[in-house]
Amino acid sequence: MEQTLWGHLPLLVRSNSKDSVEYILQTLWRTRKTGLDRADRDIIRDMLQLQNESDLDPLLVCLRILIRRCVYENVKRDEIQNLFPDEVLPELQRLLTLLLQKFQREWREDALKDQGTLPRLKTMTWDMANPDAEFADPVAVINLKLLNDSQSRVKETEVKFELANDTLETMLNSMYCIRDQFSNLGEASNDHLSQDANTL
Repeated sequence: MEQTLWGHLPLLVRSNSKDSVEYILQTLWRTRKTGLDRADRDIIRDMLQLQNESDLDPLLVCLRILIRRCVYENVKRDEIQNLFPDEVLPELQRLLTLLLQKFQREWREDALKDQGTLPRLKTMTWDMANPDAEFADPVAVINLKLLNDSQSRVKETEVKFELANDTLETMLNSMYCIRDQFSNLGEASNDHLSQDANTL
């Protein structure tokens, strides 16, 4: 189904200017939680000179998919153009790439704010537990102390859980994935800093 949506992107050519397309993208981001109201829909439909209401929704869905990928997936600034299949007109690819690059950092900051403040790890300790049953597998007891800064005053919470050998392997694999993500984000930040320095 998603692949058929790309055919609706040429409707953007009907807009009066690049500013109109920028307005549409900004409006879609602004209404990411609520959806478009009637006034927004009418404004966008007039910008695109659309006669039929049914022509609008597939285009908006396609644009929201692009925005979500640009913001929530690990897409670097210089890789945004790779989000488009070959069937999308080159001039549309260039226009949308420029606009998505323009707003990517701002939108990612907004997305982080949407998530709110999560508890952060203060300390982690562990100990091996003595199993009650004679033939039970040994387990490690993990003790986490978390700080929540979103309260009116800092609140500390303690979390304990048991970890057997098989679940430890799963947890370690996840930790390796998190480490790799941090590495990728670090490289992306360095790329952005280099690009910003070149524009000064």
